[in-house]
Amino acid sequence: MLEEIRIRGLGVISDAALEFGAGLTVVTGETGAGKTMVINGLALLFGGRADYSRLRAGLDSASVEGRLLVAATNPAADVVTDAGGDLEADGTLILRRVISAGGRSRAAAGGASVPAGVLTKLGESLLVVHGQSDQQRLTRPGEQRLTLDRYAGLDLIECRNAFHRWRAATSELDRRLSSARELAREAELLRYGIEEISAVAPQIGEDIELAAQSSRLEHVDSLRVAARAVHDALLGDRENPTGEVADVQSLLGGARQALQHVQGTDPELDRLASRLLDLIAEAADLGADIAMYEGQLDFDPSRLAAVHERRSALSSLYRKYGPDVASVLKWAADAVARLEESDTSEDALAALRHERDQAEASFIIVANKVSARRAEAAARLSKAISAELAGLAMGAARVAVNVHPRPAVESSPTVTVSGRLVGAGPDGLDDVEITLQPHPDAPALPVQRGASGGELSRVMLAIEVVLAGTDPVPTMVFDEVDAGVGGRSAVEVGRRLSRLADKHQVIVVTHLAQVAAFAGTHLVVDKLIADQAGTGEASTGEASTGEGVTRSDIRRVQGADRLAELARMLGGDTTEVALEHAAQLLETAGQEQAGTTGNGRTQLRSPAQVKRARSSHTRSKR
Repeated sequence: MLEEIRIRGLGVISDAALEFGAGLTVVTGETGAGKTMVINGLALLFGGRADYSRLRAGLDSASVEGRLLVAATNPAADVVTDAGGDLEADGTLILRRVISAGGRSRAAAGGASVPAGVLTKLGESLLVVHGQSDQQRLTRPGEQRLTLDRYAGLDLIECRNAFHRWRAATSELDRRLSSARELAREAELLRYGIEEISAVAPQIGEDIELAAQSSRLEHVDSLRVAARAVHDALLGDRENPTGEVADVQSLLGGARQALQHVQGTDPELDRLASRLLDLIAEAADLGADIAMYEGQLDFDPSRLAAVHERRSALSSLYRKYGPDVASVLKWAADAVARLEESDTSEDALAALRHERDQAEASFIIVANKVSARRAEAAARLSKAISAELAGLAMGAARVAVNVHPRPAVESSPTVTVSGRLVGAGPDGLDDVEITLQPHPDAPALPVQRGASGGELSRVMLAIEVVLAGTDPVPTMVFDEVDAGVGGRSAVEVGRRLSRLADKHQVIVVTHLAQVAAFAGTHLVVDKLIADQAGTGEASTGEASTGEGVTRSDIRRVQGADRLAELARMLGGDTTEVALEHAAQLLETAGQEQAGTTGNGRTQLRSPAQVKRARSSHTRSKR
């Protein structure tokens, strides 16, 4: 729920705060007072395009800050967290957007700086704005289908996935058929590479082992001499055991004998003697291992030639397919996959045709289910909208939501259903058209051709009331959707908006007192002309002569002030007749809302109340 926004430096608004109620909030004011800036501020706060021409004259920047309550289950909570922001413990979320004359824009959510796109994503879960442009959007066939799907609660994920699988299989078959010659040449090269690698059959780690073998075989003589020298130094010359040169084993043996004479005399020396024994044993083992290594050294010219030949074969693969064995094997694996994708043989093409046909059949099954659900929902939606229009002074009007097969269009996907060629898309096989028959003697025409501005406003409002229970967005904003509506129809518009406010927070910018009377919170935008000469005086109304600075202020009205505002909306002045009419509207709205909670409505009927309202309005004009 949107609790408050503060607008600074936007259009005629210098600095104003708006506190919204939980149910129905209306924003009223004279033409040109700046009501539109409230809508622009909300759009800006939720990621809308930054229009720098709307900056207040003389200012370098404008900002909008909003305070909202966000339920933990709302997807917006995760969006804020993922962006690095935080919700307060009670679910409060602070949003901020700043634009500057230099063309820069900054945004923040939950205390974290974020791209404006994050605010847009938050808006998808928190708020939807309906303006007169939305009426035009309703005239688009795609929007009409979305309206029906929303009412039916359709989830089109399965349909979209089936469509994309079918189109992917079709594209792959077309690719192979149209590029058969190029694919054949590529396949030939791939097969040659795979066969060449298979013939060599490289193994992971083989290149490292071959390098070690090559080095050992090439240096076998020097390795043998080194091994013999180490052995003789450790254990003595086996061929001359009586040599005069002392070896390590003989020296260590003498040291051991010296320690044996004093064994048990000093524990510390005994510990060192133990280490000497370990050293004697290690020298003996190392000498034996060196002798074994020397015995294995054997120069084998044929083995060396084989190693060189194998390394040459691997080097040949490296030049073509990669710098090492792992890279070569990866190229071969990728080539096998590409070869499958390049196969244009009859068997491969037949398999692709079968895959395409199966995917198409699966899509048709899913799309037919979607069509059946749309047809069933369309009948219910038609009746529900027509019933709502009866309450909006269009009792003779009939709305029909028609579902029919999408026409086949050249170069677009098509399928054959029941012997008929129809257009196909990720949303199925249907076009949806909403028609309006204003009265029994009139033809039923598409709303884009057969509805006036006022009728279109009422049709859209009726749809919103019907769809209210299916829309998860907590806040709905209506910008003068009552344009072209008056009289008894205006009262019915207010009643419908009030009913919508039972399930959503509803904010309405309106010029109709009949609508404003149903609000729980009434905000008024006042246009003030401040004297630039520094007198500090200001007056409401349009500037006609003299120099002044135009600004707007926003205030919440209750009691006598609210009655005076309703009277102004009705007749432009607080005459006795206008005030009495306003009081009657409030009383009617109060009776309509009897039994609801938190509506904040005040019923005014007494002469004293009417008098106070007239005085309040007179003071506000001075």
